[in-house]
Amino acid sequence: MKIGGKEFNDRTYIMGILNVTDNSFSDGGKYNTLDAALAHTEEMIAEGADIIDVGGESTHPGYTMISDEEEIARVAPVIERIKSEFDIPVSVDTYKSRVCEAAARAGADMINDIWGFLRDKDMAKTAAKYNMAACLMHNKREAVYTDFVNEVVESLNESVKIARAAGVTEIAVDPGVGFAKSCEQNLEIIKEVARLKETGCPVLLGTSRKSVIGLTLNLPADERVEGTLATSVYAVLNGCRFVRVHDVKENKRAIAMTERIMGI
Repeated sequence: MKIGGKEFNDRTYIMGILNVTDNSFSDGGKYNTLDAALAHTEEMIAEGADIIDVGGESTHPGYTMISDEEEIARVAPVIERIKSEFDIPVSVDTYKSRVCEAAARAGADMINDIWGFLRDKDMAKTAAKYNMAACLMHNKREAVYTDFVNEVVESLNESVKIARAAGVTEIAVDPGVGFAKSCEQNLEIIKEVARLKETGCPVLLGTSRKSVIGLTLNLPADERVEGTLATSVYAVLNGCRFVRVHDVKENKRAIAMTERIMGI
């Protein structure tokens, strides 16, 4: 898979999370100034991040939606500065086509859509217009399923179909841990994450500090690093191409050790 002119093949890469928000569930307000965002970007790159994922609106359960204008004002200047100061692909975490377009103009290489191109009908064509790669996540409005894992795969197949029809060629898929799923369903989709390769696309697993880890281990958000590392190791063992994490250094080491054991 190619993102921002760089190839991502045959191992597990790290997407570092940069939340330029004031209310994200684990790090809201820590990096919502330009200087803080750039400093954290530099830190994540030094620790081994391969992609920086910039998000301007928190999407945790019960989040408050912000306007396109406010989200653009948060992410566009940060993306522009990252692209001017660092040689690293940048993803924008949004489900809004206007934000996607502004981010692309600022230099974003990838769209990370939590609705998998199923919510905003203009998202796929906007990504294609700017030759962006895409990460398409599974989501739905209600956590109601009759055949859970198969329905996740089928929904992602539909997202991929929409993307390809619009002309998006570089596509990854994400099972959407923490979105429209119970704790047990989150554990199940992590266990079955290799099934997502049936879409024909590389797989991204994003579990970092999420509630499934907190509920499983009975831990608050700031004590979920070890649980996240377990899922990252599992991602490597199951052939995931990417993990999306807050704690880059720790995940980088866990992945490197796992890959060395596997002979990758």
